[in-house]
Formats: sequence, structure tokens, C-alpha cells
Amino acid sequence: MSLNLLTLPLSGRQIIEASAGTGKTFTLAALYVRLVLGHGRAAKGLQPANILVMTFTDAATAELRERIRLRLHQAALWFDAQVAGRTAKPDAFLLDLTQDFRSDQWPQCAAQLHLAAQSMDEAAIYT
Repeated sequence: MSLNLLTLPLSGRQIIEASAGTGKTFTLAALYVRLVLGHGRAAKGLQPANILVMTFTDAATAELRERIRLRLHQAALWFDAQVAGRTAKPDAFLLDLTQDFRSDQWPQCAAQLHLAAQSMDEAAIYT
């Protein structure tokens, strides 16, 4: 059974548990992007201070914070490129995510993602 990053429910508690090197951080960062954008939710998007992420070690907490910040930044640049009509080569997740938003929503998506990336110092990421 494969995890679908675009359809995993974003409400309630979700536990992601797997061996090292299996993509947990990638998955968490993708879900974080969805939460910031409000993707698949009736409510508007959230900012980092309103999203709780728990991990096992202090080192993992620091790495996760930086990887999520980078992913938010990459996603914001991708939406910026779409708004400007620039050619960019996204990964499959960003390409599929973009298709779930109308093109007139892309500027707001980019703005929300930029703001979230800049607010990662306030993120609730703990051990």
C-alpha cells in the first residue's frame, strides 16, 4: 500500500513511522506544505506556529525544521514561477499539488508559502 501525499487526511492525529532513509522527512515536509495551503481542508491554511510536529531526537528536530523551511521555500518559488509563466521543473508532488488549485489562486499560494518559510523559527517542532 502506497501513501498518497495529496489525499492523506490532514485532520486529527497522523503518525508516520518507518525505517531510516524511507522518506519520512520528505513526507512530513509535503504534508506541511499542504497544511500551510489549506489543501484538502475546508478551513484556510495554517502558519507554522499552529502546526505541531513531534520527532524523536533534538538532532532530528533541527533537521526537520530546516528541511520543512526549504520545502516551503521551494514550493513558494514553484508557485511564483507558475504565476510568472516561467519554465521550472518541479517534482511530481508539486506538479500534482498545483493542479489542485486554480491558476488565480497561485499568487496567494506563493504568498502563504513564503510567509510560512519566513516564520519557521516559530514552528512547533519538538521531541
